[in-house]
Amino acid sequence: MGAPAATATPVRDLRRGLYLLTPDERDTARLLSRVGAVIGQASLLQYRNKLADAALARAQVAALLPLCRANGVPLLVNDDWRLAAAEGADGAHLGEDDGDLAAARATLGPHAILGASCYDSLARADAAAAAGASYVAFGACFPSPTKPAARRVAPEVLREARRSGLPVVAIGGITPDNARSVVEAGADLLAVISGVFDATDPVAAAGAYLRAFEAPLPPLPHATRPMAAHRNHSK
Repeated sequence: MGAPAATATPVRDLRRGLYLLTPDERDTARLLSRVGAVIGQASLLQYRNKLADAALARAQVAALLPLCRANGVPLLVNDDWRLAAAEGADGAHLGEDDGDLAAARATLGPHAILGASCYDSLARADAAAAAGASYVAFGACFPSPTKPAARRVAPEVLREARRSGLPVVAIGGITPDNARSVVEAGADLLAVISGVFDATDPVAAAGAYLRAFEAPLPPLPHATRPMAAHRNHSK
């Protein structure tokens, strides 16, 4: 894979660990309560609410920002980089139908965190890196209750994706039991929704995911720009 674009967010601004995606929640107070319980264990938070209309999405992003700022956790907006720009979020995550990554980078500036869904495609990761992505995301790694029909990605794709020098995000069906195998395959961040927010004890579940990063990891090929260790704000 080619070298990452010069406009990509420096890897030092991202940390290995848990990448939380918000649950579909219309009640903003309840959303803040659920996120607030586990935000200290996250490296990134992505606002993703498929039940929200435009007005509610704006209100919820605005409500989440102070919580994220207080905990030092960047807030990204799923699908909508214009909403991220309007509300002053830290960046956005774009899928294949969510607009032009280069245009998002031009508008949000060099320090925004921009993620790109690459599914199972290294070619998409190449293109995303060239367009200024800060990280590349692959999945589903396993059958996912959130997206049952999602394309599946093989572990060797995660390994190969590290040639880009960009952080690699893994998503889809990741549980505390299989998280270690995904990290060993090359993932820097584990993107999770239901595994934390639908757990009986979300705090304990988040901690279980973080343990996948704790033991010494084997060297990974072509990891030219290693990420910092994960952080746990709750400690």
